[in-house]
This record gives sequence, structure tokens and C-alpha cells, in this order.
Amino acid sequence: MLPVIALVGRPNVGKSTLFNRLTRSRDALVADYSGLTRDRKYGEGRLGDRNYIVIDTGGISGDEEGIDTHMADQSLAAIDEADVVLFLVDARAGLTAADEMIAHHLRRNHKKSWLVMNKTDAIDADSAAAEFYGMGLGDPLHIAAAHGKGVRQLVDLVLEDFPEQEEETEQEKEEAGIKMAIVGRPNVGKSTLVNRMLGEERVVVYDQAGTTRDSIYIPYERFEQRYTLIDTAGVRRRGKVHETVEKFSVIKTLQAMEDSNVVILVLDAREGIVEQDLHLLGFVLESGRSLVIAVNKWDGMTADDKADVKSELDRRLGFVDFARIHFISAMHGTNVGHLYESVEEAYESATARWTSNQLTRILEDAVASHQPPMARGRRIKLRYCHLGGHNPPLLVVHGNQIDAVPGSYKRYLENTYRKVLKLMGTPLRIEFKGSENPFAERKNPRKEQNSKKKQKIMRDVKVQKRGGKVDKGKKASKPNMKKLKNKARTI
Repeated sequence: MLPVIALVGRPNVGKSTLFNRLTRSRDALVADYSGLTRDRKYGEGRLGDRNYIVIDTGGISGDEEGIDTHMADQSLAAIDEADVVLFLVDARAGLTAADEMIAHHLRRNHKKSWLVMNKTDAIDADSAAAEFYGMGLGDPLHIAAAHGKGVRQLVDLVLEDFPEQEEETEQEKEEAGIKMAIVGRPNVGKSTLVNRMLGEERVVVYDQAGTTRDSIYIPYERFEQRYTLIDTAGVRRRGKVHETVEKFSVIKTLQAMEDSNVVILVLDAREGIVEQDLHLLGFVLESGRSLVIAVNKWDGMTADDKADVKSELDRRLGFVDFARIHFISAMHGTNVGHLYESVEEAYESATARWTSNQLTRILEDAVASHQPPMARGRRIKLRYCHLGGHNPPLLVVHGNQIDAVPGSYKRYLENTYRKVLKLMGTPLRIEFKGSENPFAERKNPRKEQNSKKKQKIMRDVKVQKRGGKVDKGKKASKPNMKKLKNKARTI
């Protein structure tokens, strides 16, 4: 088992900065903004041949109200599940009542912890440490997380009490399973759905738009199937995004879409489909990820309202008819379990493999049922097909005059492949590739010479048809004219 290290402290003492330093990533949002982190965020770090897990938490101030209370609960839960706690304090701000409260909690729970003084660059760290000795947590360790000063020595001290780790087993080397990103507009119930799917209060839920600010990756296992659930921040219209923090949150959401295998788009049944929902749907299709649509807040609606919502979905979401639509209540758990069935179906469709022989037979049957149109007086010919990629599936069709294939025929092929291969939940991309002549750029020295001969013979033929004379002043007879025609054909 990997050692678990929790980072706790007051707001804005540098926990997320240290998290990024320990995991050598930029996963946690960092800004000069108090209370930016709200949920527990997990990351894996490595020092030499030693691996460890780091938990970033929200700040604890002791006077929490409203949403801050939920943030503090998340931090206390991280302390309980960690093997060791790094208690960060601000060396420049000095000792505060919130620091003493956190230290009292750590002592009362007999949690193994280290007192870490951050932001010690450009100050006398020894003088600043004097007031922190009274908390009874040992000698403070001096670091500057923003510059990496003292961080390596800190990790060495923390890990030396843990036994050497054995080599990873094959099971530990497996992938994180199916990655599911929960996306949608603010306050449509994404975090509530995450907690319902996990069966625990894993992320902060509050009746306030913009509660989630970062993308939270949560690996877990269900019925021996491994998943990674990604809770993302809500995406509003560009004109309503003013705070810099929210702009970074939107970027994290779009990155989570790219990183996932299946996207669960959450819609608000009581507000209906708005333009921002369609914009988000466009991002999902552009990224090529599999799609499952969850219409939340379905409970408590009248039959007429439900009928209106279904009619609007059929009218406005006809272009994503390959995606399953579920009508759920994240708060009460209605139909939430069926999301897993559609997620697994979409993942299997997106990662399926087919042989070139199988794909070519389907292409031949489709062409036999409905021929491609004529282009410049010639029939478009599609010869064979093979798999060019997956997640999403990419089919490469080879033929001639591929530039002239109309969009309607491409959609016909997509529908045919989707029906025969039983693809559901994933977009399908078809790419046409023409055959190239390997000798196209090589010059034929006889080609120009033969062309000139042919032109001269054809001029003589035209002269003879008009009854004129050829170059030598002799009138060509009909047999001679036939010979000229035959010679022109052979050149």
C-alpha cells in the first residue's frame, strides 16, 4: 500500500502549490485567492523509487459558515484517511487562532503529523519559527513551495518511517478503468450525481452555482469493474465568466473531457435545453468522446411537463441520436444505476476492434445496395475499408474521386456501419483516402514526343475530312485516312 499524505492548514497557506510540487503536475488550481480549493483532490507522486499519494484539501479557519462548513468537513475526512498529515502554516503571517485550532485537533486524534512552515523565502525563518514551537508538534520544517526550497528534504523525512515498497503487481499496473467525466452547466446537479454514484459524500454539494471549481478525479471499483469518475466545474456562457479563477475552471473542464473515455452530460429537466447545453454538446462531439445524456431533476414534474421535455429533446437533439438518454433524480437516486449500463455500452463501442475483411464486406454490401453518384462523368469507386483508430472509431475508406463523395453518401455509410456493427453511444468518423500513382512525378521522355505525333495525325485527319490536302500536297485517299485514325488510337 502506498503511503497517503494529507495537506491541511488555513486557507491560502500554499497547500495546492505544495500539492503540485509533490505530484510534479499542475492539476490543482493555484491563485492568490482565499478558499479556492473546496474538494479533496488526490494525486500520485514519486521520489526516487518511492511512490506516495497526496491529498489536497480546502482551508480550515474555524469560523466556517454556509459552504465553508462543507469544505472543512472534506478536510477533516482527509485527515482521518491519511497515514501522515503535513500541517502547513504561513511563516509570514505568523501564528493564528485557526492554526492553534487545527493543531489541537491533530493532537487530540493522535495523528502523525509534521509542522511545515511555508513561504520562508526572503525572511528569517528561524526567527519566524519561534512562535510555532508552542503548538507542541515538534520542530517546524522550513520550505518555500513556490520555489521548491526544502521540499525534497521534507518528503525524505516523511517517507523514511514507511517500509520499502515492493514492486507493483500486475493488478496495480492496470489502467484506471473507464474514465467518466460529469459535465454540464452550473447548478444542474453534477456533484450530487457524483456522490450518488459513489454512495458517499465525496465532493461538496451546496445550493450555489459554481460550488465546484476544480476537476476532481475519483478512482473506485464497482462489481469488479474499475472506474475513474471526474467531477468538473460548471461551464457558463463566455459573457458571464468574469473571474480569472472561473476561466481556469472552464479550461480544466475541457481538459477533463479530452482525458475521459465517456462524457455524461447533465441537463436540468426543469429549465429545459438552453443554448449553453448545445455548446457543451458541441465540445463533446468535437473531442470525439462517447456520450451519455442524463436529464436530472426529473422527480416532482407533472406528466405534461415531462412530455414537453421529451418532445424538446427529440426536436433539438436529433443529431446525437446515437446517445442514450436517461431521466434521473440524482438527489433520490432514481435511474442513476442505469447510467453504468450505458457507459459500459458506449465504452465497448468506442474501443471495439474489427478486421479489414469484415469492414470491407460491409462496404461492398452498402455500395451494392446504393451506388455512389457519378462525378465528372465517372462513377465513384470505393474499394476497401480498414480501421484507422478507436475512441472514437475511425474507418478509412479507399477509393477514387474521393473528393467528390457527397456528405449525404458519407452519412449513409455512417448509418450503415453503425447499424451493422451495433455501435451505440460513440460518434463514428469516416475518412476517405484516394489511391496515389507512385510514378506521377516521374517524367516520361516519350510522352511529349508521342503527343506531338498524335496532334499532327489528328490535324491530318481533320484536313482529309474537309477534303483538303495534307502537308506534302497530296490528297489523302480514304484508306490512308483509316490508317491515320488507327495510328492515332495506338499512340
